[in-house]
Amino acid sequence: MKDPAVFCCLPLPDPVEAQFRTAFRLIMAEAGNALDQLAQLHAAGERLDAIVTGLGCSPLDAAAIRALPPSLRMIASYSVGTDHIDLDAARERGLAVSNTPGTLINAVADAAMFLILGAARRATESIDLIRSRTWTGWTPHQLLGVELAGRTLGIYGMGEIGGAVARRARAFGMHIAYTNRLLVETSDACFVPDPLDLMARADILLLAAPSTPHTRGFVNAVSLARAKPSMLLVNIARGDLVVDADLIAALDSGRIQGAALDVFAGEPDIAPGYFDLPNLLMTPHIGSSTLEARMAMGASVIGSIRAFRAGKADSCRLV
Repeated sequence: MKDPAVFCCLPLPDPVEAQFRTAFRLIMAEAGNALDQLAQLHAAGERLDAIVTGLGCSPLDAAAIRALPPSLRMIASYSVGTDHIDLDAARERGLAVSNTPGTLINAVADAAMFLILGAARRATESIDLIRSRTWTGWTPHQLLGVELAGRTLGIYGMGEIGGAVARRARAFGMHIAYTNRLLVETSDACFVPDPLDLMARADILLLAAPSTPHTRGFVNAVSLARAKPSMLLVNIARGDLVVDADLIAALDSGRIQGAALDVFAGEPDIAPGYFDLPNLLMTPHIGSSTLEARMAMGASVIGSIRAFRAGKADSCRLV
């Protein structure tokens, strides 16, 4: 069997691109519209087996999927999430769709702890004080934060990543409470059926749920009204779980103490009101940004495409 011909829509770290070139006849998209380039390749007689896409690429909506070259049999997403792909349209066209589950757990869980610690210890204000060159030295009342030991981490979405964060948080002496679609078998975490009750009891609330019609907009004026004034909010999930205007108002008014966000609705465009909040730590969607995670994602894509071509659908990580 010949190596599959694969068109990659997104730039890759050099070691990952090398992985792909070993496994595939790889065509990397150039600057510009990748889907237009794909159409041009088809018009020139290039027969492609699969397309690799991901977050940050042009969304594969129904119209884009209908316009894909007929030789394509598979969409491989270099991501865990697939909200940038119209899965129904892909199925209608008979296209397999794979993703990279399980590859980001440690990276994102580590980033979650970084954000939790940053929010608890007022990282944005500390960094600004140093970089502004206005720090006058240590004082007993300077930038008082909170310790994690003994506090309750509420996890909204106790999946693999939520569970990995819980294990790390326990090492800091935190208590774990969570809400989830399904009850998780664990003896050292408290299941809270009502998400609003979780909001009310959490000292730190971690958003770790996928973006679904049920979860979108969960953090809003109504839910924030249930929070403790001392609560810290951390989002490593998807930006659209938060109603930006309501969170900005809560942070600006002191309704909650602080927040740390790695994801944003409509990113890379960020709601302007966030930028002037000293009690907000922001990072540019770096939750999975480790070389280990990127290499694991690449291996997952390679394995899925190879398995699909070999007729081993149960090994394809199909969604």
